[in-house]
Amino acid sequence: MSYLNMQDEKLLPVVMDLNTLLSDYHMYYQKLRSFHWNVLGKNFFDLHEQFENMYNDAKIKIDEIAERILTLRHHPVSKFSDYIKIATVQEESAMISDQAMINSLLKDHKIILAQMSNVIESAEKANDEGTIDLIGAYIRELEKTSWMLNAWSKKTSEQLKQDKVIS
Repeated sequence: MSYLNMQDEKLLPVVMDLNTLLSDYHMYYQKLRSFHWNVLGKNFFDLHEQFENMYNDAKIKIDEIAERILTLRHHPVSKFSDYIKIATVQEESAMISDQAMINSLLKDHKIILAQMSNVIESAEKANDEGTIDLIGAYIRELEKTSWMLNAWSKKTSEQLKQDKVIS
């Protein structure tokens, strides 16, 4: 007996998009762990802590996405080899500068946000309000984190000059 008020055939695209998002999040999570372990320099303490907060958040989202797929009566992708094949977020060496790490994460955020939009679009077609609600909150949170990382990457003196010209 189906406990969902949705048609299974309409849910398949949602599940496929969620599995892609799950794969992207696994790759992103591992990148955050690697950056957390390997960040160096004057920003070590701030970024070490920030990356840890971010990978803890990603770990929660990974679990929630997988459980959403199970709620929709499908199975989440669960092999790392499959994540590597499916994900758009790519592996990267952590032997890069702190600024390059932030730039890489911002690039990943753009990819993940685009995939979240794909999930929302599929979920709307399937009348899947639960997935829309879940992913909508994720979008808001990731956009805020992106803004903060972007603000961190700016040079204060350059931004102040730009603000003066605009005023």
